[in-house]
Amino acid sequence: MQRITDPYLLSYAPIIEQRHFYTKEKLEMMQADKLSLADNCNSYLYYGLHFTENEWIFREWLPNAQQVFFLCDQNNWRADPHFALHKIDAENWEIRFAPKQLKHGDLYKLLVVWQGGQGERLPAHVQRVVQDNYTKIFSAQVWNPAPYKWKNPTPKIVKNPLIYEAHIGMSTEQKKVTSFTEFRLFVLPRIANLGYNVIQLMAIQEHPYYGSFGYQVSNFFAVSSRYGTPEELKQLIDEAHGLGIRVILDIVHSHSVSNEQEGLGLLDGTEYQYFHQGERGHHSLWGSRCFDYRKPQVLNFLLSNCKFWLEEFHFDGFRFDGVTSMLYYDHGNGVHFSGYEPYFDGNQDIDAIAYLTLANILIHQLRPDAITIAEEVSGMPLLAQSFENYGMGFDFRMQMGVPDYWIKLLKEKDDHAWHVGDLYYELTNKRPEEKTISYAESHDQALVGDKTLFFRMTDKEIYTAMSVFDQSLIVERAMALHKMIRLITLGTAGDGYLTFMGNEWGHPEWIDFPREGNNWSYQHAQRMWSLLDDKNLRFRFLNEFDKAMIHLFKQEIKTSSDDHNNNLLHFSPQVLVQDIEKQILVFGRGAYLFVFNFSPDRSFSDYHFEVEAGKYTAVLSTESPEYDGLNRIDATVEHFSQYKYKKNLLSLYIPSRSATVYSRK
Repeated sequence: MQRITDPYLLSYAPIIEQRHFYTKEKLEMMQADKLSLADNCNSYLYYGLHFTENEWIFREWLPNAQQVFFLCDQNNWRADPHFALHKIDAENWEIRFAPKQLKHGDLYKLLVVWQGGQGERLPAHVQRVVQDNYTKIFSAQVWNPAPYKWKNPTPKIVKNPLIYEAHIGMSTEQKKVTSFTEFRLFVLPRIANLGYNVIQLMAIQEHPYYGSFGYQVSNFFAVSSRYGTPEELKQLIDEAHGLGIRVILDIVHSHSVSNEQEGLGLLDGTEYQYFHQGERGHHSLWGSRCFDYRKPQVLNFLLSNCKFWLEEFHFDGFRFDGVTSMLYYDHGNGVHFSGYEPYFDGNQDIDAIAYLTLANILIHQLRPDAITIAEEVSGMPLLAQSFENYGMGFDFRMQMGVPDYWIKLLKEKDDHAWHVGDLYYELTNKRPEEKTISYAESHDQALVGDKTLFFRMTDKEIYTAMSVFDQSLIVERAMALHKMIRLITLGTAGDGYLTFMGNEWGHPEWIDFPREGNNWSYQHAQRMWSLLDDKNLRFRFLNEFDKAMIHLFKQEIKTSSDDHNNNLLHFSPQVLVQDIEKQILVFGRGAYLFVFNFSPDRSFSDYHFEVEAGKYTAVLSTESPEYDGLNRIDATVEHFSQYKYKKNLLSLYIPSRSATVYSRK
């Protein structure tokens, strides 16, 4: 265990080694005689419907089926013997068609007959699914357009992701489902202007219920047709690449929708084809099905799915959803992860751990520059460590305690009681050997029943006092803290940062998709960009601040120690001042100084603290009028350190409830 750097893990070395060698056995089994794991995971090229030079071929894995029929318009959607699939081995079925028997755009399904029953089903590897506008029934669709011609190369590797989390369907102000094309034309330029270098796309895999936010997936290889065609998604990704932005997929392999007609439920009449049998196969909180990661066929299905999105759509990586649910037999529900014992007490699903590790191995074999991020709340050690170092191979883990901390602070603490020592600890509390993505809020913090941070701070004032002509102490506080919260979250971030679409400029209210409970309304499934574009409203100032902040962190900085350029996240933050009584926090990062005063009503002139010798000038301040600040910091003033008492001291004026970044020359 020489490659384990965390001393607390040494007592669990036998368990860690067991997991590691079990995964190695799985790797050898899944790779078989191929040169790499990725070479042997091609289920989407074998199963499903494919057109060759002179015929259509359809195959499906249905081990429990007794008969299988291909249903379409030609046979009036009935079990016609001429459209019966035949067995090619004990578990696989096949049918072939002449070129003119099927055409682009045709609809089809399977009728699967098993002992004691039958059911209409969609193929497991179907790549195009459409819903009838009237019956709301989903069908598979023959999809054989001219191949998309890619124009732009993949942008250079992103060591420090600045992620813009986006949902296509709710990305415009129109009260409908937004399309890929509309997002590409109207939202993508906004993201590029802000400076984010990664877009994380949610809800791309087909899901029958729009209100699930895309987390109840039915068809894992299908682009959700409610947004448009696969080619339109490819064009979106292509143009993002042309703007220097990478695109990652919010992939759901933690569970599957329970639906039978749309999804994998009872596909061949058994509940255990893709999922665990009995109680273990049902996720009680999510109402979904849990994959059986022991099965080679399931592993191949999911690993091939990773490969499919990378190769067919040129995605640049994945954010894996619901990892905690995968790691534990009880899905981590109700467990208090206060020490290391809950990570090694036998509650861990070693097959899920092996799958996640194999997925990371395959992804990085195909794309060494790909980004993999784990959405994992328990803090499982070794998650974001390489397989060689006994880890699961994720590049990053979400720093999920940070947004929870901000909500707790705003809910429970008066502004005068904000403890800057506790604050800094919570924002930087991470294992040094793991890379993390920090964020003040994602889509999770804005779901129905909750509020965005800005809406939480403004409440009803967001409707009445956001005009530049109005004055409101509540709005003034919210504007200041919104900028400060984001700046310190990014300023203390370990390795990357994330925001959710619209939250960077204080989007009001919450997210609520059309459902029976709201009379199928799109009122809260939209982004009200007109508020941002209205020059008479203050939202635009938050957007400008976010843009300046992202560009500051994204810029390449020449270091004196080597010939490489690095951005600010390359450097670790170093605390210089934690003044609990005055609520002042100062830390350095590279050649930059971050100065925060969280006191709501106390400003300090001639505040001295020790720094590296040099000249300091303000490069970003929440006080700037261009960000709706109170203009209490003069950015033109140059501040020089003075050598006193055998120390290099800097004297600054630090206004109440403000943050300023200084650059040292």
